[in-house]
Amino acid sequence: MSHSELVSIHGTDVQVSRLSLGTAPLGGLFKKVAESESDAVIHHALQAGINYIDTAPLYGYGVGEVRVGRGIKGHLRQPTLSTKVGRLFRPGMNQEQDKYPDSDPTIEIYIDNSAKGIRKSLEESLRRLGRDSIEIVYIHDADEWVSQAINVVYPELDKMREEGLLKAIGIGMNWCPPAISIMQDTDLNIALIAGRFTLLDQSAQDVLYPLALKKHISIIAAGVFNSGVLANPVAGAHYDYEPASPEILERARAIDRFLQDFGTSLTDAAMQFPLRHPAVASVLTGAASLTELKANIASFNAELPANLWSEMESAGLIAPINLH
Repeated sequence: MSHSELVSIHGTDVQVSRLSLGTAPLGGLFKKVAESESDAVIHHALQAGINYIDTAPLYGYGVGEVRVGRGIKGHLRQPTLSTKVGRLFRPGMNQEQDKYPDSDPTIEIYIDNSAKGIRKSLEESLRRLGRDSIEIVYIHDADEWVSQAINVVYPELDKMREEGLLKAIGIGMNWCPPAISIMQDTDLNIALIAGRFTLLDQSAQDVLYPLALKKHISIIAAGVFNSGVLANPVAGAHYDYEPASPEILERARAIDRFLQDFGTSLTDAAMQFPLRHPAVASVLTGAASLTELKANIASFNAELPANLWSEMESAGLIAPINLH
């Protein structure tokens, strides 16, 4: 399977490449990124056949979206874009300057999941992106406001879809239970789920992925390295945004040792693992530099031994595929 193979999103004419580009790093997540580097990453991704780029107002407090807008400007083949709604900006003190060092220190971010707030969020995103409309909009991190997402946000996005501002409605979430609740009570096209179908955590296939298959919701699998531990399982590595526990580190190292015996790298296996499941349309990974992007493409295209997953199942390192 090639990284540039295109897949259709259920119920739409939108297509995404099997490997897609996440832009939290280009928004300056944990380290500053030069605009020239950001431009280089986006240009190379497009030239390499990655046709789907995901962003959000949260990434650099608007910086990520502005950089995506810059990077795609003037390109003959415009990519599929997604952004997210649920957060707005206002003058104030930026509490996350350490997390997003490229962000404006004089603005703060806040949750606004009202119909008016959702519309304003998308309109501001479109301005930053230099677009009149966008292919995909995700309801972002709605863990604490599930009923609002179902009863207010989804209907407003549906209205904006009818107006031609977007084509596909989805959720962008980290945790299964709230995501499942929203999936059950709305008519989504797509769901971006981070960290829940990886070499260390296969919980998405218990209920969420079977529900996605049943309801024809395309899955974008993000967080394939579980915040970093599956890229490099060393002391101090992160798992789900927190320092990895000794138990998680040992599990990641055991998987790494097993893979080495198969002549396979941990990053290659982590990158390709989600596509084992038929619910998954695309694997979304971020890149803060051209070097990282090229490494991600190489990992995605690396050939894995045909029996690798079944051998890992037999060794008890990963759960067997569950479609029901």
